[in-house]
Amino acid sequence: MTETLPRAAALTGGLVAATLVLSACGAGPDASTNADGESAATAITAKDFGGMDALIKAAKAEGTLHAIALPRDWANYGALIDGFEKKYGIKVEVENPNGASQDEINAVTSRKGKDRAPDVLDLGSSFAYSAAQDDLLAQYMVTDFIDIPDGQKDTMSRWYHGYGGYVSIGCDAKRVENCPTTIKDLLKPEYKGLIALNGDPTKSGSAFASVYAAALANGGSFDYIQPGIDFFAKLKKDGNYTPVQATSATITKGKTPIVLDWDYLNARYTD
Repeated sequence: MTETLPRAAALTGGLVAATLVLSACGAGPDASTNADGESAATAITAKDFGGMDALIKAAKAEGTLHAIALPRDWANYGALIDGFEKKYGIKVEVENPNGASQDEINAVTSRKGKDRAPDVLDLGSSFAYSAAQDDLLAQYMVTDFIDIPDGQKDTMSRWYHGYGGYVSIGCDAKRVENCPTTIKDLLKPEYKGLIALNGDPTKSGSAFASVYAAALANGGSFDYIQPGIDFFAKLKKDGNYTPVQATSATITKGKTPIVLDWDYLNARYTD
């Protein structure tokens, strides 16, 4: 994992992202500048701004790193945020921790150029690609950017893959007598009203990936997602799919006993 800093807090990297991606957002027009008049908002490397010491100084002057949609129990973000605050003496403010990728994009577009614009994002890959195409992400090369494989980063350094996982079927064995072991098992009548995603597939990277997983399990491909869409349409028609968004609370309370989500997230609930 690479560590760097926020907007003028132009530090972007210590908080990583995954098959999801971490990216820095552009700063507003009042971004900090160094002694030579260089802006932290436009520095592509720490060296461009005079080195890490200069970046840290500017970040402390700005005072707060504005993050969004970073749950403390997701990908060890809680410990990463605590460590960042302790090391740099900079407060990390996390807005809407359970938000989806689209919520992050909406915050960027509606607050572009404002102090409350997010400094860092954790986006699903497809959302990062579109955000970069729409010129919503700032360029920034983390310390080891050159060592990140070409297929795992944007050539213009607007995003990079920080961590990843596999779509998995999480099942509460204390509430479900026979847990499903395949995608096609989810169609069984015994799972009526039990199957959930952690968000809307048009807004959430993991939910979108779950539809792709269903497509691959039903004759589709990465270029042909329709079988996955049809599969979830059938789950909904048969009553197996519940529109309740899966969260830590709904899972622990038994409201969403079967959840399609990243494996490292479902693994949190194993005994």
